[in-house]
Amino acid sequence: MKKIFVTAIAGLMAASPVMADLVFPSLSYRTGPYAAGGIPFADGYTDYFTLLNERDGGIGGVKVSVPECETGYNTEKGVECYESTKGEGALVYQPLSTGITYQLIPKTTADDIPMHTMGYGRTSAANGDVFSHTFNYPGSYWNGASGGVNYLLETNGGDISGKKIALVYHNSAYGKEPIRTLEELQKKHGFELSLLPVDHPGQEQKSQWLQIRREKPDYVMMWGWGVMNQVAIQEAANIRFPMENFIGIWWSGAEHDVLPAGDKANGYKALTFHNVGRDFPVFADIQKYVVDAGKAAGAGDQVGNVLYNRGLYAAMLAAEAAKTAQEIHGTKDITASMMRDGMEALEITEEKMAALGMPNFGPSFSVSCENHGGPGLVGVTQWDASSKTWSLISDFKATDIDVIGALIAEDSGAYASENNIASNCN
Repeated sequence: MKKIFVTAIAGLMAASPVMADLVFPSLSYRTGPYAAGGIPFADGYTDYFTLLNERDGGIGGVKVSVPECETGYNTEKGVECYESTKGEGALVYQPLSTGITYQLIPKTTADDIPMHTMGYGRTSAANGDVFSHTFNYPGSYWNGASGGVNYLLETNGGDISGKKIALVYHNSAYGKEPIRTLEELQKKHGFELSLLPVDHPGQEQKSQWLQIRREKPDYVMMWGWGVMNQVAIQEAANIRFPMENFIGIWWSGAEHDVLPAGDKANGYKALTFHNVGRDFPVFADIQKYVVDAGKAAGAGDQVGNVLYNRGLYAAMLAAEAAKTAQEIHGTKDITASMMRDGMEALEITEEKMAALGMPNFGPSFSVSCENHGGPGLVGVTQWDASSKTWSLISDFKATDIDVIGALIAEDSGAYASENNIASNCN
């Protein structure tokens, strides 16, 4: 009788529900020409989830796992990583590549798995009425383009008519994203725009910078990534282009982009949608629970760097969306479909960020079915070569929603027609 009783209890225990890990795949690239940017982002992304596991016991009491799949910033490999990991219970994908994003939009939608393309990807995915499973909060490349122009307007007394702006851009889907916005803003504000594509990976830029030396633009904006950024900043220094008039998008403004040029990079600027440095309480916890505990994703030497912070920020937003999904659905063991609902109902307040040890780390914002892109607020950072630090030199400010909204409506409307997509928000 005793043996039967024990066996029955064991059977009941085996049949009882066990909370599965909350799975946040990391489509990383620690190899190839873009590894210098991919490594710190991947470290920050994983380390934040490790912090939640070690300090808080996970999210809502459920542990988190972060399976990592190497893409090499290659679109085909990125799609392979998605296909090989989606069956593991993946809650959300953050591909960190515009090329991969474009390929995954229809796949994630069909598979009912949300995708977060924070500050990259297809800008018109901000229209949640068309793109039900893609989110790009808190801002997009079109916000970045407008934020850069607004900064130039601000520093020129509101008038940049007749000014010359050159765009040096990665000759890919990523680099081409801001062109339409800049062309519309050119019509509105009367500046002259020249377009200078740079082919992958970006090591050869002599002809572009010779053209800049000839044409003498007042400002240069850059949509670069990887080694392209380092080369561009060095070439700008070689022709003595004033660094304070050189502004990169947020993927062209990390430590490894400017350090190779030494003192010549001083004054270079970059746009941003989050704060910089490690003067935030969360980093003390990262040091205690992750780095000092020997659980860091990398060597621990990237903590507080620009792209580490961005990976950490991306993970924080994912974790808060997961918490929101748990609250909405009344369960801790959420599915990808529930995660999508949490992302669409996400609200980030300054009070919440302060409680997370990240006060003033980024703008407050909320997401809705109609708006998957957030407020599109953009700040500006500047590099100080003497202290080897980035500083936020402006508040997060509004961008030209009239111009951007019209472009989003046009592009997303065309996508909806091509793919027979009905409204998602009715």
